Amino acid sequence: MKYVGYYNGEIGPLEEMKIPMLDRAVYFGDGCYDATTFANNHIFAAKDHLDRFYNSCKLLEIPFTMPREELIAALQQCIDANDSDHGMLYWQCSRGTALRGHQFPPASVKPNLMIFTVPCDLIPFTTTFRLISMEDTRFLHCNIKTLNLIPSVIAYQRCIEKDCQETVFHRGDRVTECAHSNILMIKDGVLCTPPRDNLILPGITLKHLLMLAEQNGIPTKEAPFTMKELEEADEIIVSSSGGLCIQAVELDGKPVGGRDPKTLKTLQDAYAAYYAADTSL
Repeated sequence: MKYVGYYNGEIGPLEEMKIPMLDRAVYFGDGCYDATTFANNHIFAAKDHLDRFYNSCKLLEIPFTMPREELIAALQQCIDANDSDHGMLYWQCSRGTALRGHQFPPASVKPNLMIFTVPCDLIPFTTTFRLISMEDTRFLHCNIKTLNLIPSVIAYQRCIEKDCQETVFHRGDRVTECAHSNILMIKDGVLCTPPRDNLILPGITLKHLLMLAEQNGIPTKEAPFTMKELEEADEIIVSSSGGLCIQAVELDGKPVGGRDPKTLKTLQDAYAAYYAADTSL
């Protein structure tokens, strides 16, 4: 199968899979998800992504009790059933299937697990992004990877309409993250990121970049920075599971970055090696 779907133990072609109308993900977006890539049929950074997934379930008070070993086995089953040895792996948990009501359903209602795989390639490190910016009007729980992504969907649509590749969010002057990526900058040889507080998603790729920077002698700084500081950065980096360390060259129609290609290349090379090692046969 090219596109594999899974729902509560049933697996089949993604386009043929069905979910109940009363799954709380349908009418409340009442759930959380995670996603990563796989290569050589190996899940990339499985532990990191499962840590974040189970933490999101905990913060949303979803009683997802499937042991990690069983979840890993289900994820691997979907990977093994698809026709490609690399692609994207997505999974989500909803609070369960129950008649619509804002209160949590009874304890007898169990969470639902959905998984799918689709073929895709990592964005090449040689790619460059053009960015726009928007005021961040999302809620105050951005650290939870919930299904409630309409503000991000709209923000991403705005950048697509302007032939750009990402939208940078800011709350007042403070930069938070992008529509579906984290954002970092290099300034005076230091890799800088906004704080991993409740205003941004604690990106796994972001975590890896900070780790790889320190391993390669690049200082790091986790502190708020402004839109003006971002505009004046030596390099701007957009990071996500599908684009590990992508250089931004334009922000709101103005050229940015391009002043520290050596540090940027060090990070990209280090990440390429790390990804290959983690997904090797």
